[in-house]
Amino acid sequence: MEIIVFFSILITVVAVLTSIVLVRRVKKQIAEMTDVLVDVKNGNGNRRILSATNELTAPLAYEINEIVVSYESRLSTVRQTEETNRQLMTSLSHDVRTPLTTLIGYLDAAHKGLVTGKDRDDYIETARRKAHDLKEYIDVLFDWFKLNSDEFALEIQSVEAAELTRNILIDWIPIFEDKQVDYDIDIPEQPVRVKLDMDSYMRIINNLIQNVIAHSHANKIKIALSKKENNMELLLADNGVGIEKEDLKHIFERLYKCDKGRSEKGSGLGLSIVHQLVEKMGGSITVESVPGKGTEFMLLFPLEI
Repeated sequence: MEIIVFFSILITVVAVLTSIVLVRRVKKQIAEMTDVLVDVKNGNGNRRILSATNELTAPLAYEINEIVVSYESRLSTVRQTEETNRQLMTSLSHDVRTPLTTLIGYLDAAHKGLVTGKDRDDYIETARRKAHDLKEYIDVLFDWFKLNSDEFALEIQSVEAAELTRNILIDWIPIFEDKQVDYDIDIPEQPVRVKLDMDSYMRIINNLIQNVIAHSHANKIKIALSKKENNMELLLADNGVGIEKEDLKHIFERLYKCDKGRSEKGSGLGLSIVHQLVEKMGGSITVESVPGKGTEFMLLFPLEI
């Protein structure tokens, strides 16, 4: 009987001592977690809670680590958005205020009679062109903000892409002829059915062609649509100044403008918009370029099965 009592007391003491050790270890680990969380709160998103898999607090530590990683990822996205918006505001100030001031100057000169006859007509024509340039720039800004808003949604539907592409390009032919750009358009007579958002597809083609007209200094452009395995392939190529290899890596980034062989005119958003729209419709876009020889954009969209 005494032996039983002795072992009972011994077991109880061991259990109490074990509990004390465990409680102290857990308290220490909680203190370490608190320290890490305070550090994270103060801006150090690289801190992590270290815990062995056999620790009682391990599941909690791993969960907190995942939360911290998710928080830091979202914070990084917010910072990038803030920086992009700051750059946009700077760009807006320069790219809108400057031509707007020039536009007002031309119109004021014509209105006040400072120029007459042909000079007055030239001033008004210059003002008209600058007004159209401003409208194009603002349209691109609007598209970008709309594309990156929570309210943006595509209306994906079954589309006969060959006919749609022809209808889009018809409006560009007079512009090609006015700019003295030879065009080679190759679109099959057979229907090519793809699931697309029609407005977005139109914006993609228009942005790519506008990029050629505004920046490439090309006198030839080729646009070809075809079927390739399970995809519709859209090729848009020019014989312009091309894009340097270093610039090519960043061509679809927001606000990126090539330094060599490119005009200063432009928002730096057009190709970024193209890239986002293509991806949102389940397609892909690649670009190849040789400086001095031209640039080729290749788009792929899955065919409707």
